[in-house]
Amino acid sequence: MIQGSVSIVGAGPGDPELLTIKAMRRIQSADVILYDRLVSEEILSYGKPEALRIYVGKAPGHHSMPQEAIEQLIIKYASAGNHVVRLKGGDPYVFGRGGEEALAVAAAGIDYEVIPGITSAIGAAASAGIPLTHRGLAASFAIVTGSRCHDQASAAHWEGLVHSVDTLVIYMGVSTLTDIRQQLLKCGKNPATPAALIENGTTSRERTVTGTLGNMDKLAAALKISNPALIIIGESVAVRDQLLGLQKGVRSQIG
Repeated sequence: MIQGSVSIVGAGPGDPELLTIKAMRRIQSADVILYDRLVSEEILSYGKPEALRIYVGKAPGHHSMPQEAIEQLIIKYASAGNHVVRLKGGDPYVFGRGGEEALAVAAAGIDYEVIPGITSAIGAAASAGIPLTHRGLAASFAIVTGSRCHDQASAAHWEGLVHSVDTLVIYMGVSTLTDIRQQLLKCGKNPATPAALIENGTTSRERTVTGTLGNMDKLAAALKISNPALIIIGESVAVRDQLLGLQKGVRSQIG
């Protein structure tokens, strides 16, 4: 039997033009594509018309299938001689469970590769005009998940982050914003620290809201911010307003 292969591919933060060339080539050559919720129809359309496309996405509180079942599907189709692309939003190794899938495929003796993608922290922040590091304001940043806020055994180490990292980027934190705010304030973070929420970053539906750590949960509720959304907390968030002001000035001169 001819053994197939697996490509665990990052589809980037949303904008199809932010796909890497290597990712595009693997999608185009795939026999089977197992794709996540945030992979757009345009990106899927780059695959061969005859390629089998299987949705295995996960939304907050609802998974189309268990992780173990996804891994079994990858192995099943690759074992049958197919080139399988496991297509994920962002980067496979940043909250993408790509490591688990790589381990499962490797344990099955199947050839595989991991193709990185632009993760949302990088793509959405840049699209919104927020530098994660900025001379004089931020020399470090950390990417954490907010989805475990209620689980104290596996929650982010907020105290360590508050005192050692300049910019915090929080994935999957919209539903626990109030808890995140309380934890950060409890650990000594200044409530006046600039904060941003970026909804549907890098896409045509992108919406960015800025405020402070002290009021970000109220802003999110008032403006009905929903997933997928990224939270950024740190002094470099204020650079966005500076950039917008400069752009406005340039446009007024041109006009």
